[in-house]
Amino acid sequence: MPLVERGLALLRNQAFDQASVEVFRKRLSKVPILVVAVFAVLLLRLWFLQVIEGPSYRVQSENNRIRLQDVAPFRGMVFDRNGELLVDNRPSFDAYVIPEEISDRQELIQSLQTLIGTDPGSLEEKLGKEAQRYGFRPVLIKKNLTREELAVVEANLFNLPGVMIQIKPQRHYLHGELASHLIGYLGEINEAQLASGQYPDNKQGDLIGQAGVERVWQKNLNGIRGGEQVEVDAAGRRLSVLSRKPPVAGQNLGLTIDRTLQMTAEKCLKGKKGAIVALHPMTGEILALASSPAYDPNVFVEGLNKSEWSRLMSGKEHPLQNRAAAGQYAPGSTFKIVMALAGLEEGVDPREEVFCDGKFMLGDHMFRCWRKQGHGRVALHRAIVESCDVYFYKLGKRLGVDKIHHYAKMCGLGTVSGYELGAEREGLIPSSPWKLKRFGVAWQPGETISTAIGQSFVLVTPLQMARLISAFFNGGILYQPKVVKWVGKDDKQVYQFTPEVNGRIKAKEQNLALIRSALVGVVNEPGGTGSRSRIKAPGVLVAGKTGTAQVVALGKEKPVQKGEEPPPDLNDHAWFVAIASADKPEIAVAVLVENGGHGGSAAAPMAREMFEAFYSK
Repeated sequence: MPLVERGLALLRNQAFDQASVEVFRKRLSKVPILVVAVFAVLLLRLWFLQVIEGPSYRVQSENNRIRLQDVAPFRGMVFDRNGELLVDNRPSFDAYVIPEEISDRQELIQSLQTLIGTDPGSLEEKLGKEAQRYGFRPVLIKKNLTREELAVVEANLFNLPGVMIQIKPQRHYLHGELASHLIGYLGEINEAQLASGQYPDNKQGDLIGQAGVERVWQKNLNGIRGGEQVEVDAAGRRLSVLSRKPPVAGQNLGLTIDRTLQMTAEKCLKGKKGAIVALHPMTGEILALASSPAYDPNVFVEGLNKSEWSRLMSGKEHPLQNRAAAGQYAPGSTFKIVMALAGLEEGVDPREEVFCDGKFMLGDHMFRCWRKQGHGRVALHRAIVESCDVYFYKLGKRLGVDKIHHYAKMCGLGTVSGYELGAEREGLIPSSPWKLKRFGVAWQPGETISTAIGQSFVLVTPLQMARLISAFFNGGILYQPKVVKWVGKDDKQVYQFTPEVNGRIKAKEQNLALIRSALVGVVNEPGGTGSRSRIKAPGVLVAGKTGTAQVVALGKEKPVQKGEEPPPDLNDHAWFVAIASADKPEIAVAVLVENGGHGGSAAAPMAREMFEAFYSK
């Protein structure tokens, strides 16, 4: 039985295997059909994409492109001390070209010349240079397109491969030349600046501050650039923004200047060469700083060609020079303030009288007083009030040049003031060692006589003189002149002005008081040379000192014949330094008018206008 059962089981298994094989055989016969069907579907889809939809996809592949575009940040705005807006930004439509996308460079250059008047030579040079270095980087071809130019380019973009329009913020100086030497200007970053590592957030083609607060506070004003991933068509027209990183606007600046006072200073100097500086005598804040002639910073934003740049840099006008901080002039009789202090500190009795008959003899050389008939007998007070040269000739001879040098340096002359915008000249206070080192010859007694009235080798800047008159009325403190009051945005300030002392006039208070009294007399006593600076504001007492400085070139040019007028550029420089109110100092002013003539008639009235503007508020 077991054997029979084993046989029957074997027969059953064989029957089952045959049935399984038959089922598998039937299923396998269907696989080719399935494979053929799948391939048929794939081939049909491929045929549909290539034949039916092919042209459409080819157009999209050729015409739709992805571009990465910078989004320039808004540069920080600039305000005056009262919140009046001085500098902002406005949209500029700029034309760029991507060198790598140009199909025919010469044809494109010719088209752009025809459409928007670009210079073929400069564009050829720019495209050639940039294409070799950064083929896919947009190259600026013209900024600030007019409405007409923008419309023409937009209408012809399809025929201008590689050309694109970008909207960028453009710096806008609301009042043109106003405070240009303080605010400064923008210019394209150069190779040296890029290589310096000081501008990590900037790249080729960016505009950065090149002067003034625009330069010194560049990092704060600049902001952080953003970016966009943009889909454009073949004509460069934007189809969509795929992603965007917003830019971060720069921080704003509040200046120490008063716009109205600054306008007054520049109006006074209109058509003249010179400088006016107004300081807060108790803090060192610059309330106004004007240098004439000035320049309009907007021309740098719009782009200067070589001839325009040459015009700004050449000639006698030098509009880019800040005469207030970098102009060096003989101080004339304003230097008598220093001489008076030196005399008093060295023991000169202020009551001691000197007889002035209009001349002073040193050996066989005659030095004349500005008043030919002389001043008669004068002590220190009247010598300052009437600006008697003979008194100070004799004082200079008594002191000697090296003592004069010591006190002048103590008063902040012959050294930089620490003006935060830089580009400051230190002037010159001579000494006997200086002359020996500089010229290899000894100091001569006659040079001391000229030095005593602010001539000879003596040179100062208007900023130094405003600082000097301040120190005589604030207790002898020499403050560092500052022009930025605050920095920040959204009510969050990262910088706030605080006064900084960088020098002191170490003199007896009684001596400073004697000089202050005499300076009040210059403006308010009979015979005072600064009477034209007085104002009628109640309770305001003006004090000051006039100065008339001979031009160094005088005598080196062709001699002026008797009865002839000297050439305008050989006229004396006019000075006036003043403060108000003498009993409560709030504003110190230094006025310098190149070739203006007498300080009392040319410079003092300008100081009066400054005081009137200040006290009329």
